[in-house]
Amino acid sequence: MTIPSTVLRLSRGLALLCTFVLVPDSAIADAYDFDAITYNVGTNDGLDHNADPLDGYTHVEAAISDDWYGNGLAWLPAIQAATSFFASQQPEVVAFQEIFYSPDCATIPIAYHPGFECETWQPGDPIVAERVLGPNYQIACNLGKPDKCLAVRTDFGQFVGCTGTLCLDGLDGVNIPGCGSGSRIGRGTVQLASGGTLTLVSVHGTSGIADADRDCRVAQFAQIFDDFDGEPAANGFVNLIMGDFNVDPARWIGFDPSANLLDVHSPYLGGGFFDYVSDVGPTATPTYLGYFNLDHQISAALSGSCTAPGVDGVPPVFATTYFDHTPIVCSVPEPTLLSTLVIASALLTGFARKRRAPRWSDEPTPKSDSA
Repeated sequence: MTIPSTVLRLSRGLALLCTFVLVPDSAIADAYDFDAITYNVGTNDGLDHNADPLDGYTHVEAAISDDWYGNGLAWLPAIQAATSFFASQQPEVVAFQEIFYSPDCATIPIAYHPGFECETWQPGDPIVAERVLGPNYQIACNLGKPDKCLAVRTDFGQFVGCTGTLCLDGLDGVNIPGCGSGSRIGRGTVQLASGGTLTLVSVHGTSGIADADRDCRVAQFAQIFDDFDGEPAANGFVNLIMGDFNVDPARWIGFDPSANLLDVHSPYLGGGFFDYVSDVGPTATPTYLGYFNLDHQISAALSGSCTAPGVDGVPPVFATTYFDHTPIVCSVPEPTLLSTLVIASALLTGFARKRRAPRWSDEPTPKSDSA
């Protein structure tokens, strides 16, 4: 049975109101003050991989990655760079997209193993996601999509229903017919060590600008906000939606219906039920190939500030031309009593965000497909 979204919003508004009136402010601060990183760690063979022929990753390695590794994080020096980056950051929450799934080495001819994950990986070894994050994280992946995973630091919380350190298919998922296998949207409920829960939503929108690609993104984003499995994927009291949306929510309004749908629920000018934690807007510094902002973190109850290594003077994760996305690193402070009461009030009065015609803009249309 599908629960009407207005009923969900009303009940959660009441619960939020009671929670933040009855629970001490210090307890709220302990539970919801954390760092979160979303990172599409993939590559593509369209980058200028011959820019430095001495860095070890040329068009030859790029072709191998494209043909055999699905452009996922698999080149050993890039894995080491990502490992060093996360060791320096130690975020409480992580979302990965396009991270190579090591057991797929069994399908790759041995001639294409040298220099890549398959050169050394053996069954029973940690997979790339485990190696990059280290032993202090619990990882849960999208249904049928082991290259798309969420992770939580174990001293911060644990995924409900996941009892090991790695739970493949550990996130709630629903396949969309005609949009590939598995689920590009995943939901994980985190039981926080300090009390309470946090609902994480993993997002990897279908890439491309063809009508079919846009239609799939519309269906995927509808899963987040409207109906996933009878209720929205973002169905918690406190949600954080994070990943590679493969659409620029501000610059593609009017051009792309999936951007229009995002603008209904999380308008970049503010005022909707959900708002962007990450930077968004026609004047936001692009974080994808110098053109667009495709990677985001969105919440209703949480706010914060974000940086993008490799952009605005922040050192990149890796100097070699390999990654085509930059990580979005956000410090998410606790939800304040005032902001939560405003959210609860909006829910209780049914404001939540009425559907409206999208804001059309004269921003330039996309110049190329996205990863």
